[in-house]
Amino acid sequence: MSTTAPPLAAPLRIGPHTVQPPVVLAPMAGITNAPFRTLCRHFASGEAFAGGEAKGAASGGKGLFVSEMITTRALVERNEKTMQLIHFDATEKPRSIQLYGVDPATVGKAVRMIAEEGLADHIDLNFGCPVPKVTRKGGGSALPYKRNLLRAILREAVSGAGDLPVTMKMRKGIDDDHITYLDAGRIAVEEGVTAIALHGRTAAQHYGGTADWDAIARLKEHVPEIPVLGNGDIWSAEDALRMVRETGCDGVVVGRGCLGRPWLFADLVAAFEGRTDDIARPALREVADIMVRHARLLGEWSGDETKGVVDFRKHVAWYLKGFAVGSEMRKRLAITSSLEELRAGLDELDLDQPWPTGADGPRGRTSGNNRVVLPDGWLKDPYDCAGVTEDAELDTSGG
Repeated sequence: MSTTAPPLAAPLRIGPHTVQPPVVLAPMAGITNAPFRTLCRHFASGEAFAGGEAKGAASGGKGLFVSEMITTRALVERNEKTMQLIHFDATEKPRSIQLYGVDPATVGKAVRMIAEEGLADHIDLNFGCPVPKVTRKGGGSALPYKRNLLRAILREAVSGAGDLPVTMKMRKGIDDDHITYLDAGRIAVEEGVTAIALHGRTAAQHYGGTADWDAIARLKEHVPEIPVLGNGDIWSAEDALRMVRETGCDGVVVGRGCLGRPWLFADLVAAFEGRTDDIARPALREVADIMVRHARLLGEWSGDETKGVVDFRKHVAWYLKGFAVGSEMRKRLAITSSLEELRAGLDELDLDQPWPTGADGPRGRTSGNNRVVLPDGWLKDPYDCAGVTEDAELDTSGG
């Protein structure tokens, strides 16, 4: 029997939407598509899985589950892949889209398109991505350094969104010599942004080192007018509770911690609802069932079983982390091309293995101390944004 304590955090308000508990699935390129969001929402809603099948239809879910990154140019041009990525299950409420853009006019067009065509209920803007293909265009975590450009994009987005709430996700800055998050936070408040999520790392850190939770606390103090969400190094439900206690943030954004562990959202809901010992520890048999379910959902979503299983391959190592599975079998499972082949390989494992000790720790990319690739002369003036045009927009979405 679980022990119940009073809920730790108040509901999170995102415009007209109440998010309770205040837990958000971070947008991750190539990961947080509709099938993965479905799995996370099932667990957040307390739905059970048996034999790889969900019992009952997923409800809207407790928490907020955001799409992978959608580029504004591709959306405006109605790129086929992008239009698939913005597909939401009928049970997803609210529907949340994360947009990436560099040109204020293009961002404005994309936001107006979403609002006028009813494509989503909430828009999040990406100012946190550190990958070179984004920062070399002046986008993602590079963009807040250009204060006037940031302001122009936020102004276009908020004005174009109408009644839809606009939020933003960002990092501390480009590197330790170019910290931007406090200025960016103040600009966001002034331009009508509804909430801010801060990843406590710079772009140069990528995902290495330790997230600076003190920065999250400082941002909360700096912009008390709107909710601040913390992101970085949340590997367990206890980490999430500790972040809220230590920083005073209004909610948490969980990314790499749920890779291969969509049931982490069940843990997070339980923890924020005060059920302090109701933590999931699935045996390998249950994990294998969820793996097959995930691959099947990807196939149904793409309309091609093989394509779905191939897309699932990148998840295999995350799901099997810590379990006693030999290297040859891991390689074999990572090159499967059908559900039958995936299921057969998993059935050869010792499925009675309990959840391994230590498997709740860090997962995903950990590299750090990278040189941030920026446009020529980007750091010369933090206000001048001359030369940033629609040509800087990426033309594809997702990973």
